[in-house]
Amino acid sequence: MKNIMIAGAGGYIGTVMVEQFLAAGHSVTGLDRYYFGTDTLGTEIINNQRFTLLKKDIREVTSDDLKGFDVVIDLAGLSNDPTCDLKPNLTYSINFKGGVNLAESAQKAGVSRFIYSSSCSVYGLGASTSLTEASEPNPQSYYAKGKVDVENRLREIADDKFCVTLLRNATVYGLSKRMRFDLVINIMTLKAWKDKRIFVLGGGKQWRPLVHVKDVVKAFELAMNAPQTKVASQVFNVGSNEQNYQVFQIANLVKELLPQTEVIQVPDDPDKRTYNVNFDKIKKELNYQADFNARDGIREIIEALNYGVLDPEDSRTRTIEHYKFLLKVEDTMAELAKNGRIF
Repeated sequence: MKNIMIAGAGGYIGTVMVEQFLAAGHSVTGLDRYYFGTDTLGTEIINNQRFTLLKKDIREVTSDDLKGFDVVIDLAGLSNDPTCDLKPNLTYSINFKGGVNLAESAQKAGVSRFIYSSSCSVYGLGASTSLTEASEPNPQSYYAKGKVDVENRLREIADDKFCVTLLRNATVYGLSKRMRFDLVINIMTLKAWKDKRIFVLGGGKQWRPLVHVKDVVKAFELAMNAPQTKVASQVFNVGSNEQNYQVFQIANLVKELLPQTEVIQVPDDPDKRTYNVNFDKIKKELNYQADFNARDGIREIIEALNYGVLDPEDSRTRTIEHYKFLLKVEDTMAELAKNGRIF
């Protein structure tokens, strides 16, 4: 059993990872600013004797915070392209400088393994289909550019005593305690369930590779447990070849399970990203196989909405909306507060 630090433990992937790693018998410290609240973890996790909650910014982490850990996993940072484009300087500060600080602090603390959560969005405007780990990144957003920059820095500092692995996740879907309704399958399913209509932008010919959130956690676990010779300084695309879809195909999958849905074509799309990705390497090297498919994800979201497990009105499920709210609160506090208080 390992002693694991998960940065970004309160996020969409993080909450699922914490739960699964604790169930596997590991000791887990959940590092996060918890912008979406600690309640996303649930009392069962918070009260687990093998779980420690550490509320801290990755930009302020020191080597003292990371001593004694076998593995540090970095899921932290501002998520998704629109959020990161909102304030590029903040994205650079948190996602790049914070990510590098976390890795360098882990190395200084003597942590032997560091796994970084990157994204297939680094391929951006893909020049071809079946993009491999050797394909040249073509990031189209501040989020993706930050991922590429952190990847490059991690390659520079990796050595025989500090094993770095880079996992480029496909577009994630599925249920999480910190649910996100700003990911393509999740938001389409919500819109179809709630409004009985889905808008497909720009003809829907854009490619997106998909992966279930639990299959992302599975990939991290395999990388964590693999021999160092297999994963040291390696990049792995995380997903499956069968789950490369064009956006219009994803809409049709949702309509298949919610037949009353009207699919509406919108001519233009400001998001020009398109990437069809190859996942042979992780299957070959780590014996990785996805357990879930897109229909599984759509079904479980529909069921959770039907039974009231998910609140479709919770603003925290829409990342950019929640961050805008927090930024407004911060501006208000700066203007009105005295000694950290308004009243």
